[in-house]
Amino acid sequence: MQRGSGAVILGILGVVTLGIVFLVVFGYLTVFLGPGAAAVGFFAALLPLVVVLAAVAWIDRWEPEPRLALAFAFLWGAAASVAIALLVDLGVQLAAFLTTGQNADAVFGATVQAPIVEELAKGLGLLILFFAASKHFSGPVDGLVYAIVIAAGFAFTENIQYFGLALVQGGLDELGLTFFMRAIMAPFAHATFTALTGLALGLAARRHAGRGAIGYFLAGLAGATLLHALWNGATFLVTSLESYASYFVLVQVPIFLALLLMTVLVRRHEIRLTRARLGEYARAGWFTPTEVEMLATWPGRRQAQAWARTLPENRGAAMKTFTQDATRLAMTRQRMITGRNELVHRRTEGELLNSVAAARERILGR
Repeated sequence: MQRGSGAVILGILGVVTLGIVFLVVFGYLTVFLGPGAAAVGFFAALLPLVVVLAAVAWIDRWEPEPRLALAFAFLWGAAASVAIALLVDLGVQLAAFLTTGQNADAVFGATVQAPIVEELAKGLGLLILFFAASKHFSGPVDGLVYAIVIAAGFAFTENIQYFGLALVQGGLDELGLTFFMRAIMAPFAHATFTALTGLALGLAARRHAGRGAIGYFLAGLAGATLLHALWNGATFLVTSLESYASYFVLVQVPIFLALLLMTVLVRRHEIRLTRARLGEYARAGWFTPTEVEMLATWPGRRQAQAWARTLPENRGAAMKTFTQDATRLAMTRQRMITGRNELVHRRTEGELLNSVAAARERILGR
């Protein structure tokens, strides 16, 4: 069996296992909330999920991540991270009851326990992808994409619980308020926290940190945990909807805008890297300067795709393959330059060069 096939099989097994874990978690929520409330929570949670995943699709357009890795990321957030958080909370509650006869302190749980446990649980999924899918984890954009997808999965399951519980405890009015607070005002809350961990690991990949990646991971995790604690702590500091709105505008909106600016900057950096690395291949004769210009700009890609569709037999699919594999080739060369898993990436480089050449032949009808 080829190494690539083995990795795919392991990835599929991981996704299937996490899917089973999600069913177990959703079954627990159904028992806890009741079937009706769980169903309402599930469908209400889909709206913020779609919003966040649409943002991921926008970020991930230049060098799309493999669907299998994205599926693993989402299910890790929706299943494994939530299961870890629930089990830790159960342990804390049992320990508190056995030692004091009372439930654990709510403020401690929200501002200390939840940020640490939840961000660590989500971060573990990022670490798995960093080491197990190193071919596709080459820089900050990759780290950002995987982090947001994991966070989207976690928020999806958490929202099922919050929305269902709001319906049970306060009816439609409480559900409407909770939906407004979580789905309308803050659909990117978890994504904002965990993005710091993903960006840190992306920097580790770009700088060939190797084992030092754990240091980057811990630094990003610390930032994610602090942002999470700040967010949760606000629920105990604000006393009205008006004060919450002020806090949101003055604190959370600037944090989100800073993350958005960082996202734009790292995407632009990825585009510049594509131009630089493909330029090196062009000097070796693998691409023409015109092809590099086309592949390294959004207008060039759009024009090339539109032109390919006008060719006999609509060769748009071949142009899409050519563009995606050329971009992957550029990122693979970047990984080789940094020295991370160089032997693996040399093999990948050869495969991509052959794929790009074959796609070019299909486009030209040869």
